[in-house]
Amino acid sequence: MLLRRLLAFLPALILAVALQAPARAAPVQTGHIEAELVAQEQGAVPGSTVFVALRQKIQPGWHTYWRNPGDAGDATRIVWTLPDGWTAGDIVWPTPEKSRVGPLLDFAYTGEVLLPVPITVPATAQPGSIVTLKAAAAFLVCEQVCVPEDATLTLTLPVVAAAPAADPVWGARIADTLAKAPKPAGLKAVFSLQGGVLKLAVTGAPLKGADVSGAFFFPYSGKVIEHPAEQGIERGPEGLTLSLTPGYDFTQAETPPTEMAGVLALRGAAYEITATPGTLPAEAGGMGPPPAAAKATDAPGAGLGLPLAVAFAFLGGLILNLMPCVFPILSMKAASLTAHAHDAGRTRVQGLAFLAGVVVTFLVLAGLLIAVRAGGAAVGWGFQLQSPAVVAALALLMLLVALNMSGVFEVGASVQAVGAGAGGSGLAGAFLTGALAVVVAAPCTAPFMAGALGYALVQPPLVALAVFLGLALGFAAPFVALAFVPALLGRLPRPGPWMDVLKKGLAFPMYATAAWLAWVYSQQTGSIPLAALFGAAVLIAFAGWLYGLGQARAIVGKGVAAPYGLAALSVAAAVALVAIGVRAVPPASAPLATPAAQASTGPSLAAEPWSPEKVKALQAQGKVVMVDFTADWCVTCKVNEGTALKGQRLADAFKASDAVLLRADWTKRDATIAAALAEHGRAGVPLYLVYPKGGGEPAVLPQLLTEGLVIEAVEKAAKG
Repeated sequence: MLLRRLLAFLPALILAVALQAPARAAPVQTGHIEAELVAQEQGAVPGSTVFVALRQKIQPGWHTYWRNPGDAGDATRIVWTLPDGWTAGDIVWPTPEKSRVGPLLDFAYTGEVLLPVPITVPATAQPGSIVTLKAAAAFLVCEQVCVPEDATLTLTLPVVAAAPAADPVWGARIADTLAKAPKPAGLKAVFSLQGGVLKLAVTGAPLKGADVSGAFFFPYSGKVIEHPAEQGIERGPEGLTLSLTPGYDFTQAETPPTEMAGVLALRGAAYEITATPGTLPAEAGGMGPPPAAAKATDAPGAGLGLPLAVAFAFLGGLILNLMPCVFPILSMKAASLTAHAHDAGRTRVQGLAFLAGVVVTFLVLAGLLIAVRAGGAAVGWGFQLQSPAVVAALALLMLLVALNMSGVFEVGASVQAVGAGAGGSGLAGAFLTGALAVVVAAPCTAPFMAGALGYALVQPPLVALAVFLGLALGFAAPFVALAFVPALLGRLPRPGPWMDVLKKGLAFPMYATAAWLAWVYSQQTGSIPLAALFGAAVLIAFAGWLYGLGQARAIVGKGVAAPYGLAALSVAAAVALVAIGVRAVPPASAPLATPAAQASTGPSLAAEPWSPEKVKALQAQGKVVMVDFTADWCVTCKVNEGTALKGQRLADAFKASDAVLLRADWTKRDATIAAALAEHGRAGVPLYLVYPKGGGEPAVLPQLLTEGLVIEAVEKAAKG
């Protein structure tokens, strides 16, 4: 009897259970994605809305795309097949990630992502019934290659009379996705095209006092801005202003856009905005860029006061004279010292002129750096050598200096007498020597200097300039001290023919400097601009020879109009060639995949390209990670790569410690690298980080490395 009653009750029990939870089909494997439909609630009430999410579990290393995929890709699409009266709304898109692929920037999803869709339940739906929702999903999933994949998915939902409970597995996660998804928040957005910059100003209560560092605008349209370009940030008391690079709709379309919609993403928050043309409000700017997010306790420069920062800067400037960065300029200093070694008065004047050149150039570069950062650009110390035009100009200038030292033409008695004329004091030349030393040598950082610069770049302009002044005084101090202690120079032989021989011999380091700068230019540009630079170099050399020929003709009383005129034409042609080459260079936001970023650092130790996501992924795998922040224009970086970061012994140590070397190449501007440097209190390269096995904060290595020091750091990190 009891068994018969239980059997009679069983169908009702099964129906009750069925009405309590949605029935999901097994997840579908599309190849690189595990996909399924999941519901926020365990049932659907007539006349209500239920959220059903397309769940994607994406294979590691692969990604799918946001509604605007960026420079490449295609958004996920869903085609619904629903019962009569049931309707599906638009996908609620979570804030995407930025995914750089070479020079392109995509907006993508990795790992696991839920794409909720509101499903409207008709009022005529019958409680007690069960409905099946069907969706055909199409994905483009990419790594280095892209593969279109699709899946047909189903979800069975009971229709219930009362409000159902949340799904025990997916209810909270879908609710969290909906809560974090971008949505309007009463923000006012205005845009204005100013020259070649598209300014987007956003104001409103959610932005007042908010942390806007890392703010980024994800446009809904793929044509309004250039996606890979840096988005400069300027703070305001009521909001922010982003400096964007205008895209096709602003530069080529017949009619410019009348609105610009998208998502403004901040740290931990994202808002939907729709901007219209107008005047930028004053409360959206005027406070400069966000301060660098330096780590509070262990970042170099953290906690420094102004006196200590200036002292560190002075010491860093002193040590900078010993760094490989300065080696190319040593010949200029040596020539200057020997030229006036036995004339105490002129030597002191030369020293003061050199000091003035160093101080003025440091402060000018620092002022430009502060101004550019105030405009929102993510740049750091050494930014001048991230410009191909500047590198090309310096390469040609160094070639002229070398030709002058070789005697092809004369501008004064030596290279240090540039602009002074024969027999003059050479003050302009000494000033120029100091200026060139700073421009070419200072982009690298030395011990103490790194922390001082990290402190300076998050301070008000006057405080920052005081730190840079300390750096300039430290850099110039050894030369000035020698100039004021002529007894040290008095030990040199008396002036004679040996000085001319020495000067011509010292020209070859300057030729090497010109060649090195040409190589840096090739890393930033490519073969066609490099060919133009080589052509310009030939014309510059020809102009130097013509100028020297004119000088020789003037000595014997012959006419100089022809050689000087041809020299001027050669210089003009050289400038035109460089300009043509520079115009062919990709924008700074689209860095080339340079050999340095891909090259092997030893017989069996390869450096992989760096990204913050890659560091996290490798740490999650339990690996030791070393990151080399470098640039092709940083001589110290190249010295370290050629000595301490190569060799079989190092490769064996990395293999034994299960370590990976990542390289962050800052040869061209890269906002992500600039932000990572700022996070560790740095404004320039080199920077070396070693992340321990099992996670945790990285150890910061010195700027000058040895193989043993690197091996010791990696082995220590492997112990956790």
